[in-house]
Amino acid sequence: MPTGIALRDVREQLFAAAERVLVRSGAAALTSRAVTAEAGVAKGVLHRHFADFDAFLADLVRDRVTRLGAQAAALRATVGTGTVAGNVTTALLDLFTSVAVALVGLLIFRDDLRARLRESYPAGVPLLTDAAAMIAGYLAAERERGRLPAGADVDTLALTLIGSGHLLAAGRSDGPPAHAEVLRIVVTVLPR
Repeated sequence: MPTGIALRDVREQLFAAAERVLVRSGAAALTSRAVTAEAGVAKGVLHRHFADFDAFLADLVRDRVTRLGAQAAALRATVGTGTVAGNVTTALLDLFTSVAVALVGLLIFRDDLRARLRESYPAGVPLLTDAAAMIAGYLAAERERGRLPAGADVDTLALTLIGSGHLLAAGRSDGPPAHAEVLRIVVTVLPR
């Protein structure tokens, strides 16, 4: 690899490379060498920016969780419009991209990564826990508008929807679940 060449946005370049390796080859294939080769940079580049590979992976997960903020804002903007089931279905389809499903797999696969993230996430699985909070917040707003029953337990509904959405999306070789598949689950779970 050439040296002395300034790299732009190294973190994002490495994060994107890690996601490509993860989606293409799985958590077992995700190594610092695989990431730097995919990014087209020298192996030392990763270690100049991160204390170790688990620190890199933890920052990758934190970065992707932070990006949920934009998805949460988009979902909040739909409050009172369309149908609740339609809005939740779209949110779940946007959430469970191949990258997000692969990141959840990575979190399950790497004990050291989960342990490192426990400081920020004492319970649950990062990304899924934040996604559940996003769905719960949306459902609470819809409940306040009367579009869900007053007694609807939005936290339990959100956990059920996130778990079901993940199960529909995980391990598929035929692409993401169809809109109709996700909508069927959402309509079944949401109270009328």
